[in-house]
Amino acid sequence: MKCTILLKPAMMALLFAMLGACASVPMAPPEQDAASKTFAPPPAGRSGLYVFRNSFVGKALKKAVYLDGRMIGETANAVFFHRYIPPGNHALSTESEFSNNSLTFTAQEGRNHFFRQYIKMGLFVGGANLEPVSEEEGKEEVLQCSEALGVGPIDMGNQGSPPPIGP
Repeated sequence: MKCTILLKPAMMALLFAMLGACASVPMAPPEQDAASKTFAPPPAGRSGLYVFRNSFVGKALKKAVYLDGRMIGETANAVFFHRYIPPGNHALSTESEFSNNSLTFTAQEGRNHFFRQYIKMGLFVGGANLEPVSEEEGKEEVLQCSEALGVGPIDMGNQGSPPPIGP
């Protein structure tokens, strides 16, 4: 009984330490970050994709983001990804505790699309999910973040082999 009483405070302290720590991911060069934050229309025949994570919860966690099964990269707190993608139907997903959470959307040519990745408490570790946000809210949130380098080219229209996972 005494052991259980002593373990609870220690476990809570560890949980709060994990939630307060910050994960880090490779960051894009400052010039790329600045260019992405102009929110210029995507090139002809492309749609813009912004995925950001900007929340206090789960700062110690890195969570992968995938577009159509291809990894874009791993997020940490206050980071975003910017990619050019072909217009049409797409599946955006993120890793969660037991399986990936996914949503589908239709990318419109010449338009930027914004999605928030958020961390939610899980049974063993924090999970992640995605939600679309308005262009106005997306721009405001992205401006508070820094661009992560991610995996593969910024233009994901190349239908060749998927980029390697990792640096």
